[in-house]
Amino acid sequence: MTIREKYEEYILGTYKPSILFEKGEGSYLWDETGKKYLDCSSGISVCNVGHAHPAVAKAIADQATQLLHVSNIFMTANAPLLAEKISKASFGGKVFFANSGAEANEGIIKFARKWGSEQGRNEIICMEDSFHGRTLAALAATGRAQYRVGFGPDLQGFHHVPYGDIEAIKSKLTDKTAAIMLETVLGEGGVKPAEPAFIQAVRDLCDQEGILMMCDEVQTGMGRTGKMFGYQNFGVEPDVMSMAKALGNGMPIGALEVQKKYEGILVPGTHATTFGGTPLACSAGLAVFDVFEEENVLENCNKQGAKFMQAFNEMKAKYDFVSDVRGLGLMIGIDVEIPTADVLNKATEKGLVLLTAGTKTIRLLPMLNITDAEVDQAIQIISEIFQELNHG
Repeated sequence: MTIREKYEEYILGTYKPSILFEKGEGSYLWDETGKKYLDCSSGISVCNVGHAHPAVAKAIADQATQLLHVSNIFMTANAPLLAEKISKASFGGKVFFANSGAEANEGIIKFARKWGSEQGRNEIICMEDSFHGRTLAALAATGRAQYRVGFGPDLQGFHHVPYGDIEAIKSKLTDKTAAIMLETVLGEGGVKPAEPAFIQAVRDLCDQEGILMMCDEVQTGMGRTGKMFGYQNFGVEPDVMSMAKALGNGMPIGALEVQKKYEGILVPGTHATTFGGTPLACSAGLAVFDVFEEENVLENCNKQGAKFMQAFNEMKAKYDFVSDVRGLGLMIGIDVEIPTADVLNKATEKGLVLLTAGTKTIRLLPMLNITDAEVDQAIQIISEIFQELNHG
């Protein structure tokens, strides 16, 4: 039985993968036939410093020979060291480590309810077209209704409003509202950066009403938007944020951070996790921060993001079926009025890995240390695809 046959036989069919990858290095992947692909998905913004980055791989290998796990009942060195890195790179808060983005978002939802419990505040206003994860509370917060079909009833206490509509948020405010939860760039919802005025208005409203502003930085975090965290593009600070994905560059890890003034909310016995912040996962996270500092990753992200945007806007001017181009850093969406599957299929044939977002958006999430030559290669392939599809 081949690997593909074993997959069909033994893996529950919640995904439908077509390519069997065997190796990754930098911005490239190789399948089981040896075909090479330029990866502009980065594992959905996980491998932000590239596949098998030598520094991250060495940190994981070294740590694996020393200590993998003792539980959070005991102290280990890497967790506080990584928390210090996160805190100093953001708003100086305190960190709780989790396993994943969904678990981190579950954590901030629990935090908001615990914070609001004495005031009877347990409701959260979320955004339509948002995505916060597949666990039940994160799913209830998710604004893309199709992901919730068949899993009802939803966890109570979540209200969804159109993204970017501050008046709609105000219309849902009650004396039970504990928090407003949002992504600074809608990821799964179509790669839509927020308007700065909207983010500032949310911050002002939270201050005025005495409620929490919570940012989901699971996809926008760790440099994806050209800043270490997405909110830093908008001149505000959230009260709480979640992160995951690229924090470990492939090693599963998530985290939430709260402003220090809220450090007394989640006290011993109120929240926990078995695998959050293991020495192994945190060793990967520490190596990721070192790579950012040593390789000017954010500078490259902004430079290459601008290069992509210029090329894609030129394609928009050339092809009528390209209806919009959006992006922040290396989080880029191209809206097309043709089936996105046609674009992805041709990309795969030509050795380029792309993603979709929403119903008509081609999503690019390349490695943040992608080179000039690799950007040129991606642009060339996409240009060829659009030219071919333009001629039927």
